[in-house]
Amino acid sequence: MSVWDDLDLLLDSPSSLTMTSGSRGTVKDKPNFKVDEDVSALRKAIEGLGTTEKTLIEVLTQRTNAQRQLISKAYEKATGRKLVDDLEGDTQGDFEDLLVALVTPPALFDCREVIKAIKGAGTTETTLTEIFSSRSSRQIKALSEAYLAETGNSLIKDLESEVSGEFGKGLLILAEGKRDESTHVDAAKAKADAKVLYEAGEKKWGTDEEKFIDVLCHRSIPQLRQTLVDYKSISKKTLQESIEGEMSGDLEMLLVAIVKCVKNVPAYLAEVLFKSMKGAGTTESIVTRIIVSRSEIDLMDIRVEYKKLFGLSLYSQLESEVGGSYGDALKHLCGQDD
Repeated sequence: MSVWDDLDLLLDSPSSLTMTSGSRGTVKDKPNFKVDEDVSALRKAIEGLGTTEKTLIEVLTQRTNAQRQLISKAYEKATGRKLVDDLEGDTQGDFEDLLVALVTPPALFDCREVIKAIKGAGTTETTLTEIFSSRSSRQIKALSEAYLAETGNSLIKDLESEVSGEFGKGLLILAEGKRDESTHVDAAKAKADAKVLYEAGEKKWGTDEEKFIDVLCHRSIPQLRQTLVDYKSISKKTLQESIEGEMSGDLEMLLVAIVKCVKNVPAYLAEVLFKSMKGAGTTESIVTRIIVSRSEIDLMDIRVEYKKLFGLSLYSQLESEVGGSYGDALKHLCGQDD
């Protein structure tokens, strides 16, 4: 039985989408944090002959984002230069991208990942799917505000010109950040939704995709969890199996991602990480995005799910797949080997 079919514990387990504390993150506030000491260590590492990557890693991966923002401010005050500019000037490649990600506020980092996914020829639907299905409404609203400040445009308007069809409809609902946030579960409504989904898919010839989009993109996480349980008792299949049997392409990818995130965000992200490292070559941008963006939220849980799903630790996978200063920095963020 795969982690995705097991619905027994679903109703009692906490969700990363509704958690407000970062107790499952691997990066915590550094105790006895002294901003001036960090600034002088970074200056020494950057201004000397050759850059001391080890110092950059030790300082930047072992502070929370809030602490890194204080370091950035103090660094600029002391040198008249922006820390991010110095990091860009002194490092390169994936290591540079990772350090820049670390000193970028989380909502702005998400926003820039979305900009990368929609600009240029072709849109990266996989990136948009991963970001919008694994973020809470609060995070999506913050991303939206950062997007407006960064581009002067509305996120929704820009997405409208980039995504289309049923996939576009679903993604735009998620991008509005209006998912119901209540923790109350209406049992009758969950049953009714399960029935609507069953009748829109398994039970009829052809699929009424709109019904799936409406339920999966609007209902609260606790409500959807109950619906997933009810759906299985009506259909004898999980909702994920039904979606995979009834749909294809980007819409299938989006709806499956939503269902997986409703069940278990860390397991979903563990799977994305695994796919980004398996086979020839590693997609570093995905590894950077997930490890940085989840390091203060639920990276400990992602490690647990990674081990459960793939039988090896995330740390050992990073060790074998990515090297150099980039690999060292990722391992620092990941924490220990499981």
